[in-house]
Amino acid sequence: MSRTCSLERNTAETRINLSLELEGSGAGAINSPVPFLNHMLQLVARHGHFNLTLEAAGDIDIDFHHTVEDIGIVLGTAVRQALGDKQGIRRYGSARVPMDETLAEVSLDISGRPYLVYNVALPKVKVGDFDVELVREFFQAFANHCGCNLHINLLYGDNVHHIVEACFKAFARALDTATQHDARVSGVLSTKGIL
Repeated sequence: MSRTCSLERNTAETRINLSLELEGSGAGAINSPVPFLNHMLQLVARHGHFNLTLEAAGDIDIDFHHTVEDIGIVLGTAVRQALGDKQGIRRYGSARVPMDETLAEVSLDISGRPYLVYNVALPKVKVGDFDVELVREFFQAFANHCGCNLHINLLYGDNVHHIVEACFKAFARALDTATQHDARVSGVLSTKGIL
């Protein structure tokens, strides 16, 4: 069974078209006006083994905030919809990913209860023209619209690019694990019977 979702979201601030295939090959075709986020989403596709296509435009003459947040909204919604009734999924996923001097850890639970814990203390700087404080906004939007409990922890690191990249790679690997089918799971992995 192919678990896919295609979404379009148009507001006065952004226009986003996104297609997601959970059982993919890691193919990413990412095109937004935020180059650093494009790079991070390409990593999510590759390291999560998802096929992800994104076309986005936004009011970047103001700043990148609306575009980054809305892409998080659409990606979170796409994952939620692609999972359908969540029958047979592992539900939980965790990954630790090193990048040079950095080590990041992400744990998530596709529980239907959105929550973000973000223990990544970054200086208010830019990588290229990207404000790294927007990383939290992306993950908050994703968690809210996916309906997942998402914990992102920086264990250590110095280089801001490495830190953000390790977080996105760990997120991809944790999400891949949580969305996989497990033949041992009958129905959903919950004593309540629903997620």
